[in-house]
Amino acid sequence: MEVILLENIASLGELGEKVQVKSGYGRNFLIPTGKAVPASEDNVALFEARRAELERAASDLVTKTKARASSIESLGVIEIPANAGEEGKLFGSIGTRDIADALNSAGCEVDKSEIRLPDGALRQLGEYQISIQLHGNVAANVDISIIQE
Repeated sequence: MEVILLENIASLGELGEKVQVKSGYGRNFLIPTGKAVPASEDNVALFEARRAELERAASDLVTKTKARASSIESLGVIEIPANAGEEGKLFGSIGTRDIADALNSAGCEVDKSEIRLPDGALRQLGEYQISIQLHGNVAANVDISIIQE
């Protein structure tokens, strides 16, 4: 199935590109969420008429996201208290929800789906640098310190 992208999608393409996707992905996700339209001649003409508006909206979103990233990076070290044993091993773990709650209480709006933990949940006391993927190419890093409760 060939679709025209209405926004930048990290693993797929840029705004306005015609891309070939599996029909289920296009039909069940891209088209219903407004991220793409089928690549018919009528839709190509409609897209070209709306291109400037869509590009302006995309650039505004990136500008807002970069401002949000700089506010997140300016927080400094975020401390998260947790119960731990003698050797520093946590009773439980610190996951994306705990990190999102700590960042939200510090004054930055972050959704748990934006937090990237490539090695899984944190299970030891210590300092960690966490990546927060805010938008396709915009990411922020924040320092997390898990301390004994």
